[in-house]
Amino acid sequence: MVELLDEVGATDNRDQLFEILATAVQLAGDGAHRLDLKITNAALQEMRAAFHMFAPYRDVPKVTIFGSARTGPDDPLYTQTHDLAAQLAARGWMVVTGAGPGIMAAGMEGAGREHAIGVLIRLPFEGGANPFIVGDDKLIEMKYFFTRKLMLIKESAAFVALPGGFGTLDETFELLTLVQTGKAEPVPIVLLDTPGGSYWDGWQRFVDHEVAGNAMISREDFSLYCITDSAVTAVAEIERFYRNFHSLRYVGDRLVLRLHAAPTRGELSRLSEEFADIVDGRIERTGPFPPEVSGKDHLELPRVAMRFDRHGFGRLRSLIDALNDLPSAPAHPSPPPTAAEDDRIVEEEDGTHQDII
Repeated sequence: MVELLDEVGATDNRDQLFEILATAVQLAGDGAHRLDLKITNAALQEMRAAFHMFAPYRDVPKVTIFGSARTGPDDPLYTQTHDLAAQLAARGWMVVTGAGPGIMAAGMEGAGREHAIGVLIRLPFEGGANPFIVGDDKLIEMKYFFTRKLMLIKESAAFVALPGGFGTLDETFELLTLVQTGKAEPVPIVLLDTPGGSYWDGWQRFVDHEVAGNAMISREDFSLYCITDSAVTAVAEIERFYRNFHSLRYVGDRLVLRLHAAPTRGELSRLSEEFADIVDGRIERTGPFPPEVSGKDHLELPRVAMRFDRHGFGRLRSLIDALNDLPSAPAHPSPPPTAAEDDRIVEEEDGTHQDII
């Protein structure tokens, strides 16, 4: 295996590459069933191809749009999605969708081909990619929904879900689950309808009454998303999230939030009291921790650190909102971190790293 890595000139991340090769050998030693091997092979090939496709755009912020494939061009939802994508593209965002018809096509048409990335699922009853991305180098087709969902979520710094069917609900619930459980970093999540639409309001009533009402989630988890019927409000929600907040990581038992402007001591004192339910002790200004220094991890940014309970992620989102709304925060939105900047890494107490996604 070492010789294979030497042959292709692999000098970086050899530990991870070695483990990938070792896992393949272990599958052989396990006598894995042919179907299991085919699934493993196809999934790895799809991820490798998708990583390669996204790589040139790692320094560009991206927003993923979910929604129905059955929405027609004359539907107000189509127009709403088109306008949203156009506004985001004008602000420097790339738009990622599932590359099919309906809402997915509206997002790509609104953003324009130059600002669109498509992650298509191969289905027997749909006609392939929409005309706004077909034939483009920024289009990839996938066999498995799970690899497709990984790529629809992994690279993006913001998400907008419009009304849709089981697929849209699946994508939206998985995204919310990842953020609610801390498996993904907090991100802006907007549930967008048209004026007078009832889709997300009805969804919210169900979640409130049946899910939160039966103590299956906390009502603080409602802070993880925003429901609106305005594309302008959706864009503002996304930009507001990155007004002051940049990114986070764990170092030992501390949660470190990197910001664009340092809060005053008085502001931190008030926040420490307001969020005492999820923070043990005080929220304090700090310099970069040694693992951040060794990794050259946004050393130029001010940061605050706290002992977070690693459970109340809805409340953590409210804390981020409060940091964004402080008088000391920048007056204008800051660019979000890109995939090139943000490795989404947790530094555990034993010094090991756990990837969030």
